[in-house]
Amino acid sequence: MLHSISIVNYYNTTPFLYGINHSDFKSQIKLELDIPSVCAQKLKNKQVEIGLVPVAILPELDSYHIITDYCIGAIGKVDSVKLFSQKPLDQLTHVLLDYQSKTSVTLVQVLNKHFWKKNIQFIHASEGFESKISGTTGAVIIGDRTFGLNTHPYQYDLAEEWQTFTGLPFVFACWVSNIPLEPSFINDFNKTLAFGVKHIEESVIEKPNQALGNQALDYLKNKISYHLDDDKRKALAKFLELMKS
Repeated sequence: MLHSISIVNYYNTTPFLYGINHSDFKSQIKLELDIPSVCAQKLKNKQVEIGLVPVAILPELDSYHIITDYCIGAIGKVDSVKLFSQKPLDQLTHVLLDYQSKTSVTLVQVLNKHFWKKNIQFIHASEGFESKISGTTGAVIIGDRTFGLNTHPYQYDLAEEWQTFTGLPFVFACWVSNIPLEPSFINDFNKTLAFGVKHIEESVIEKPNQALGNQALDYLKNKISYHLDDDKRKALAKFLELMKS
């Protein structure tokens, strides 16, 4: 029986996909590529058994297991999760929330409530919302669409803002299952992901990113932090706690 897996189809998962595509582990799974919000829904609805899911969905799951030592995280600037605006933060009245996101749109609201403490109205947006950034209306945009998006004078990196607020890194997504899995499968999965993370340079050569160009390697090596270490686990617990308050 193959385990079904949903993975985020953004450039930041390139090393994970490299590991999967260059190992025998691929024969144990059925892989589906999705945007973060769809990964979350598929795991929640039990359409898949495993997902690289936005951590903000964890409280919505009946039960869950964080199954690997890897994640999509950042220590300081991540460069692909930002609040874009034409006016400074102090002057914003409305912020549009990226429909592709779950964690990032929750993060911006947590930051506003506990750190910025501004009078901002948050609006869930739909496709095409990026063109509505104007005046005192900003927008949270995530993923590959942020690459080269320099038309807005104010850009607030949400992972950097979180680190300023808490002194901790941030975890955007982690590998979660909605069922118990065999230890041997988890061990193979961890080895596969580790192989990918150790071969980031090769993954970039195999799958270059036109929008990032020569910065693709820097983005994956220095902006995305893949190891789910103790500090990131503390950060995850802190974020889940602030979500409830």
